[in-house]
Amino acid sequence: MTQPDYIFETSWEVCNRVGGIYAVLSTRAASMQAEHPDKVFFFGPDFGDHSDIYFKEDKKLLKDWKAPLPVRIGRWQVPGEPIAILLKFDSLWEKKDEIYAWAWQKFQVQSHAAYGDYDESCLFGYAAGMVMESLYKWLKAKSKQPKANFCAHANEWQTAFSIFYLQDHCPQIATLFTTHATGIGRSIAGNGKPLYDYFEGYNGDQMAYELNMVSKHSVEKQAAHHADCFTTVSDITARECKQLLDKPVDIVTPNGFEPTYVPKGKAFDERRATAREALRKVAGELLGGVVPQNALLVGISGRLEMKNKGIDVFAEALDKLAQKIYHSDQPEKEVVAFVMIPYLDRAPARKGKVSAVFVPYYLDGQDPLFGMKYYDLLLGLDVTVFPSYYEPWGYTPLESCAFHVPTITTSLTGFGAWAAQQKDQYGVVVVERNDSNFNEVAEQIADSLLRFDRLSGEDKARARKEAEAIAKRADWKHFFKYYRKAYEIALKNRDNRLTELQNPRLL
Repeated sequence: MTQPDYIFETSWEVCNRVGGIYAVLSTRAASMQAEHPDKVFFFGPDFGDHSDIYFKEDKKLLKDWKAPLPVRIGRWQVPGEPIAILLKFDSLWEKKDEIYAWAWQKFQVQSHAAYGDYDESCLFGYAAGMVMESLYKWLKAKSKQPKANFCAHANEWQTAFSIFYLQDHCPQIATLFTTHATGIGRSIAGNGKPLYDYFEGYNGDQMAYELNMVSKHSVEKQAAHHADCFTTVSDITARECKQLLDKPVDIVTPNGFEPTYVPKGKAFDERRATAREALRKVAGELLGGVVPQNALLVGISGRLEMKNKGIDVFAEALDKLAQKIYHSDQPEKEVVAFVMIPYLDRAPARKGKVSAVFVPYYLDGQDPLFGMKYYDLLLGLDVTVFPSYYEPWGYTPLESCAFHVPTITTSLTGFGAWAAQQKDQYGVVVVERNDSNFNEVAEQIADSLLRFDRLSGEDKARARKEAEAIAKRADWKHFFKYYRKAYEIALKNRDNRLTELQNPRLL
């Protein structure tokens, strides 16, 4: 199997924790470093003090290399501590129109309808390509491997311009492009249109005009078509890519998890006890009472996307759960749901014996409510719910399982579809979801929470063990093989591309 000697990877979320892609890359880094020690380079935007939360500069690294743009070089403060290169690209703004004209002429990217974050993202991608080309030439010159293989991996449309740049200016580098969610698919779902019932009837280009997404769709589609290897994270999204981008993926690369984040043995028990105490204390203070030791602590987290992330159906499920508890002939028990959604500015709510605590902060240890990181709080929950309508993979339920917390998710998530094949009874509950069964989903979630609450202590322990076991099957040591195959595909197609250019000397 042909593999790269050097790997360049870029994302808007390198050393910039704003979404799920940060979790994908930061947990995969250790596996990459293990196979290619210090020959893995991550490229991200430089946001100064914000970046420094996750980045430690080291001026000794690559000290003789002269980059074409201002950069800071150091290590990403995640397991594996890979080399990270953060870049400033302000100087490219004055060349924006020239760059867009080039992208249209060479790759048919339609930037004329751009708005919002399109300009900043595409200029960053172009800058990443420039810096990659420079580093490639420097490493090639000093390497004792004259025929060393290089792969450059761009994540999401925000970095697609790096692929265009490299294929035009440095075609020796094999390119990979991963879409973690198609822009059109996410937008169809987020705008209240039925994504699944009429899926085969959607045309991506047509919907781009209807949803005012022409430029973002164009850059994503052209990257998918031009990259040497095109990947996505689940079979669900692979279907989207074929239908909406007119390009089947070359390989599905599911998202794994890095187990070193999870404490073990006595440390796990101590941190779980600390987390439960913090959750009970804050809930009690906000709700005006004492939360019992045996209360069922439920959690949901993620971006503020009411429909796509299933926040709406979760709220409905809590209402149904409250009614079920009220009408039950069994002793009432307290249920506290923690809605850990940044910027969700809501007051605590209490009804029958089900209470909801809204946590509108990004849990990075700096919030004024808990002052704890998300993983440290996750440990203390009894069960999580992630009933997404649109979720290409679903890192949050996988994280939950990794921390031994059973989870409820849906068949419309990549992780849920994968977990449903694992045949476990308690660790992951996968609720069938489609365009028209909102109430049924809420009912099943409420029933699942009630059933979980009434499990015996032995069965609850079994559920936690099963959740842990499922996460272990999704360890990067099992899933990284898909990336090896992706690199192989990219290098093979790079060779074919160079042969077509009639420039075999570049190999």
